[in-house]
Amino acid sequence: MMNLDRPRARLRLDTALDDLASTFRGMLARPDEHNCECHWGSAEDLAQLKVADTELDPDLLQRTWQAVDWSDHSSVLRRILPQFATAIASGLIKSHFRMEEVGRSFARGRWQQWPAEQAAAVDEFLQAWWVHTLTDPDPGVPAYEVLVLCAEASGTVSPWLRTWEVLTDPVADQHLAEAVGHWGDDLLGDRLPWHAREDEEEMRVELTVWLVHHAPARLRGLGVSEELLHRVRLLGVTGLDRWEDPHWPGHRY
Repeated sequence: MMNLDRPRARLRLDTALDDLASTFRGMLARPDEHNCECHWGSAEDLAQLKVADTELDPDLLQRTWQAVDWSDHSSVLRRILPQFATAIASGLIKSHFRMEEVGRSFARGRWQQWPAEQAAAVDEFLQAWWVHTLTDPDPGVPAYEVLVLCAEASGTVSPWLRTWEVLTDPVADQHLAEAVGHWGDDLLGDRLPWHAREDEEEMRVELTVWLVHHAPARLRGLGVSEELLHRVRLLGVTGLDRWEDPHWPGHRY
């Protein structure tokens, strides 16, 4: 088990953001990169991606990370990454499809295949932001959304759940209670609570098993409702035993 105070977690996140700024300084979109002026933006907007280290206005930043049709998404992502990461960690990035869409922008950039120093800087940012979120009583982005982003960015829920498992304090436990409340109906219907880019069933099973094993004791320590505890218990029950349980919430799936 691990306890980590909020100031140290904030320092780690600030250091990770500084490292991103240093690692990706001078990055540019490819000279021949282009996008549709009607749907993405003007030639002037595009030109800004080919000038290093200048801040994009929030609307241009949003349109840039959301676009799925760059010829070299990796180069575009590297160009915007320091500003993008800072905006993410500050809760300034919004998405119609919640945080999985933001995570997919990372995944499209194939950041895990970048040179080792660059990949390590991205990984450390995600890890530091996740830890900071779990230690913050009122994070800019809810923990259950940060987990989704990190899972989609990395293609796995495993390392993020391991961190949550060992980070044990009332704040992290409160985030767990909020996540169970947010995810419960989907998981009880055997659905992952977000649309995964890949390995959706594997992630659903891993998340469900993890909650069944690790959530009950932590939730009881918070004094949550019996209803919430029964929802977690029912995740470990299959078939008719689940549907016929007297504490089944009565929804149709």
